[in-house]
Amino acid sequence: MLVLNADFRPLSYYPLSLWSWQDAIKAVFLDRVNIVEYYDRAIRSPSFEIQLPSVVSLKSFVKPSTHPAFTRFNVFLRDRFACQYCHSGDDLTFDHVIPRSKGGQTTWENVVAACSPCNLRKGNLTPQQAKMFPKQAPYAPTVHQLHRNGRLFPPNYLHDSWLDYLYWDTELDP
Repeated sequence: MLVLNADFRPLSYYPLSLWSWQDAIKAVFLDRVNIVEYYDRAIRSPSFEIQLPSVVSLKSFVKPSTHPAFTRFNVFLRDRFACQYCHSGDDLTFDHVIPRSKGGQTTWENVVAACSPCNLRKGNLTPQQAKMFPKQAPYAPTVHQLHRNGRLFPPNYLHDSWLDYLYWDTELDP
């Protein structure tokens, strides 16, 4: 089921903030969430029945992180799961624009998503030496930018009851 922050926004878009029905029921009983929407199903025990929540909101606001973690996944998300040299989405790796052997560091500002063929072709060369330049200069994204990019990759399944709480900000920057 979909989990919203206390401001009714998903905790994350990619991956979408989802809980198992067991975790949601536990949170209901611990009085940590409000039930916003329900599925058409109920769970039963010999002494109890509850309709399954499909959307819950946290009772306490969880302040989003202001600086996203530097992870392989977040680099790919920043770069919209596309090689920054040829735009392929297959077999992504990460490429140090300035190779580590030439003083390049593993930072937001020096790493881009690259498909294996482009990464192998560029090898241990600088962009000038390889004549390969990233389509977008690497940068440290904000959490908002990663969330915006995450909205471009919806999960394979979205329950109808979730739709009113997703994608309210339809004006996405290219």
